[in-house]
Amino acid sequence: MPKSDITPEDRLEAAETLSSFVSVSEAEGDVVRGRIVGSVTEKKTFSQPKADADDMPLPTDPKTVYLGGLFLMAGLSALYVASEIVLPLVLAIVLKLLLQPLVRLLERGRIPRAAGAILSVLLVLAAFGGSVSLLAGPATAWAGKLPEAIPKLRDSLSFLRQPIDAAQHMMQQLGADTAAATPSVKPSTLVGAVLSGSASATSGLFTTLLILFYILVSGETFLRRLVEILPRFRDKRSAVELAADIEKNVSLYLLTVSCINAFVGIATGGVMWLCGVENPVLWGTVAFMLNFVPILGPMAGIVVFLMAAILSLGVSWWAVLPVGLYLGIHIIEGEIFTPMLLARRFTINPVAVILALIFWYWMWGVAGAVLAVPMLAVTKIICDDLRPLRALGHLLEG
Repeated sequence: MPKSDITPEDRLEAAETLSSFVSVSEAEGDVVRGRIVGSVTEKKTFSQPKADADDMPLPTDPKTVYLGGLFLMAGLSALYVASEIVLPLVLAIVLKLLLQPLVRLLERGRIPRAAGAILSVLLVLAAFGGSVSLLAGPATAWAGKLPEAIPKLRDSLSFLRQPIDAAQHMMQQLGADTAAATPSVKPSTLVGAVLSGSASATSGLFTTLLILFYILVSGETFLRRLVEILPRFRDKRSAVELAADIEKNVSLYLLTVSCINAFVGIATGGVMWLCGVENPVLWGTVAFMLNFVPILGPMAGIVVFLMAAILSLGVSWWAVLPVGLYLGIHIIEGEIFTPMLLARRFTINPVAVILALIFWYWMWGVAGAVLAVPMLAVTKIICDDLRPLRALGHLLEG
């Protein structure tokens, strides 16, 4: 039929008989639908629903849940068995995230990355060695006072005689158990117990610093190799952006928390000095370290500082003043500075904090309790940035 003889009825018939076509554009994520009518093609564009930034998908396949649970149990078992290797590695990763901004700052100042890594490791070593040399004497003196101070406190505080006797009996039992477990080393005081573990502490410190140096020098090699493996440019860019965002947020969190804890330590040392408590630098350092363990750390600090104040100032109401001021510092830090500086994104559920402290203390001891909250914060930040794990990050949010 000639083109000029096509009538409107013919066009309608052709429109009803010819099929539709669908073309999906992968780059733009759009669906294009069109209908051919004679020589005319009509197109309509529909945008596919994009993933919401607050979308929190949940696993629907039971096999995924079961396999994830089995993988988690296997991973935790491996962490428990290989604690002597994993603990220095985790500590080195945390220190790397804390020192990474310093290394990059030195690199911008035309200092080679290896030299910046060496300076960072030396900074950690100098801070640790300086703290030990500065605080070893006062700590030894206070540890030597404890056996004589407990009977004096019991006589002065007659209404607390029964709890003090129970605490003293528990310390004696703990010392007996330690002596039975290690017959070659029989520490009679707390100082002896600390010195008996100095060899393992030195070995762990050396392993941590060694891993820290190599992570700082070539830690981005794994990310570079991962980017090379990914097939599409869009995936490469997403991986780089995700890794940079996670590293930025984790480093910011660790640096902010360290600065807040340093403020608490300096303020506590100043309060102890003003109140006349001996060795205020020691107590400021203790407050700095205890503040890395939320909730339980300040509670332990109140007991420690009360005993130190009583031993320095005697049994009087003045001994309560340093403890009250320390409690005020902690309240100001917890209610004003921490929420203001960390914001809602970095706040963690208190129940999750307590469970993490108990669990990691059981896994790795005191070191696990110190690392529990940083590891929990790192987990939350990673879950917030990964869409499949965003629901878990929401559960951990405070």
